[in-house]
Amino acid sequence: MPHGVGVIGAGPGVAALHLPTLARLTEDFRVVHISDAGSGRADGLAAQLGIRASTGIDDLLADPDVEIVAICTPPTEHARQIVASVAAGKRAIFCEKPLGTTIAEAEEAVEACRRAGVPLIVGTNHFYDPAWGRARHHLQSSGGPVISISVTLSLPPNTRYHDAVTEFETRPVARPAPDLSRPEVAAGVVRQLIAGLAIHDLPLVRDLAPRLERVVFARAVPPIGFAAGFVASGIPVQFTTVMRGEGADALWRVTVTTTRDRLDVTFPPAFVHAGSATVRVRASNGRDTTYSRSVDDGYVAEWRALAEVLASGIPVEYDELLDDVRYSLRLAKDAAALAGEAA
Repeated sequence: MPHGVGVIGAGPGVAALHLPTLARLTEDFRVVHISDAGSGRADGLAAQLGIRASTGIDDLLADPDVEIVAICTPPTEHARQIVASVAAGKRAIFCEKPLGTTIAEAEEAVEACRRAGVPLIVGTNHFYDPAWGRARHHLQSSGGPVISISVTLSLPPNTRYHDAVTEFETRPVARPAPDLSRPEVAAGVVRQLIAGLAIHDLPLVRDLAPRLERVVFARAVPPIGFAAGFVASGIPVQFTTVMRGEGADALWRVTVTTTRDRLDVTFPPAFVHAGSATVRVRASNGRDTTYSRSVDDGYVAEWRALAEVLASGIPVEYDELLDDVRYSLRLAKDAAALAGEAA
């Protein structure tokens, strides 16, 4: 019997991503209720699916058919809604990244889940992507120590992919480009992009370099982006990220260099089901290997992980979830300070 899922949030990510993902996993999940904060989008999505809709979270959390809560709201709401879901007696929680906007609120949310024994999965889809498992296995078996990590993102507007996968109108209002010459604006852009965008790949970086030592440089990049370098577990790490106007398709790549080879993990665009990332390894002896891709992507894999936890009782690594938050928030804080000084 599939588990009933209540989705809190009805924005573009829900319409273009979470609902189509759950529609692929009907043996384990069925969406029974969607709520929004008053936009009215939940009514439109619910009408398409023939399910219940509401405003706020109270009706959804009181719905006896909702066993699992999917929290797909702005990050400032995540921790509070996790705590409320636990208090409502829900069986499990899926929360979009980031888990929280402060360490204190993330700790409160995780401790609530830990005390109640409620499984919590955070939607770090790149970490769950089957390709990352292949990449990690290669790095462990090749024997060469990691000497550098780089993450490169060049992203067109998300609406390109929203429009490709959904018929429901979710287009946001365009905003003017920020004035990156102002120190407080530059710092804010870097902080927000690390906490909200780099968080996709920081769990991968922390998987290889778990101890954040120091941020070496950080700059805001026009029109909206950042470049940052830091050292973690003795390994230099570089992020280069830009959110641009129309043009080429998305480039989203994590590169790991060892003493023996270079490994590229290239992820498909966000919001589309295009299979797993591609893993390519170029060895120092000239050998070039590309691993076969999986049909499942990280979006599907993270929900399958939740289904496996519910079916088998696999313990949730709550401390790992908190360490991801601590890592990302410290990086965001230190990088923002340097970016403000450099503006």
